[in-house]
Amino acid sequence: MSHDIMAFLCSCLLVWAYYIYLARRTRRAPDSSVHTLNASIRRQWVDLIMTNNGKLEILAIQTLRNSVMAANFMASTAVLLIIGSLNLSPKIGEWAAQWYPHSVALSVTSQLWQIKLGLLLLDFFMAFFCFAMSIRFFNHVGYMINLPNNTGTERNLFHQTCAYLNRAGRYYTLGTRMFFFSLPIILWFFGPYFLIPATLALIAALAILDRVPQ
Repeated sequence: MSHDIMAFLCSCLLVWAYYIYLARRTRRAPDSSVHTLNASIRRQWVDLIMTNNGKLEILAIQTLRNSVMAANFMASTAVLLIIGSLNLSPKIGEWAAQWYPHSVALSVTSQLWQIKLGLLLLDFFMAFFCFAMSIRFFNHVGYMINLPNNTGTERNLFHQTCAYLNRAGRYYTLGTRMFFFSLPIILWFFGPYFLIPATLALIAALAILDRVPQ
């Protein structure tokens, strides 16, 4: 059990170190971050829609509808994964022992299996929460973006709409990350030595995804 705890703590430290590195890199070179680029593009899109005096209302509705549908699909997927994990929970330990008969996973207690399952369910629940919040903010933007934005006072509406849209985008990104983080947790069921390589592979993939494509 101590090996599992050490592997889990090491995995958390690796993810934490990566996000500290990402934050520092973004401060040094904002143009290198895909998140900064996405936020800037959303802001330009809001400005385009709100300064065209209702000429692009259909474009706004279609774009927001597509975003809501994507977030709704991912939220539904998270619910299905939660239900599937609960249904398969009695079999997970048995499968791990059969697939990796010499793994350290054989010596763990039932309590540790429950902890791992609880972390996996928590991860999927957080994904569902993030996607649900993304839908909420996309819906708010749908009401805000079609309002007129001509005076200096109404310029505050532009900034608020940008803030809502970027928050929706951040929630969607966080929900997707929760799905990614579930992969090392699933491999952790088969032993602590699978968790660290899976975490390193995930960080390598995130390093590529978080950088602006050239």
